[in-house]
Amino acid sequence: MSQSTFDDDDLFGEAAAETRAEVESHLEAARAELPDPDAVWETEADNVLGMLNGLKSALDAGDAADHLRQAKKAYVLGERADAFEDADDLEAAIDDVADLIADLEDAAEDVADLTGTVPAIRGALQDAAADDADDADDASDADDADDAAETSTEADDAAEAEEAEE
Repeated sequence: MSQSTFDDDDLFGEAAAETRAEVESHLEAARAELPDPDAVWETEADNVLGMLNGLKSALDAGDAADHLRQAKKAYVLGERADAFEDADDLEAAIDDVADLIADLEDAAEDVADLTGTVPAIRGALQDAAADDADDADDASDADDADDAAETSTEADDAAEAEEAEE
């Protein structure tokens, strides 16, 4: 029967390995929560607003930020305890996932702004087109009134000319 060792160095080594595994596990879970690249790129929308809403949904990182937070907590604990022999790879992986999540959040915010702006622009363009149509109708009505006034003036002139001849 083998005897378990409770030597501090052995226990510390086990704890360090477990902490590293925890960081890696949370990073893997964070990556798994990131959106599918095709979902961000492809769309099946009928219009721009539908496309923007679909893109906004596709840019959702889900629980990736929560998993990243757990990975950072375990990493900080291990780093402060000087538990990692070489933690550069963990730090780089954490930074990469953090940057990607930040990019997704920034893009989702930009899309949300466009989701509000595009319908407003469309409405303004529709109003402008309606105003142009109203202006064209008003101009047409004014031209009709001018034509009617000219016809009336010509008729009056002709009537006066007839009276003068008599």
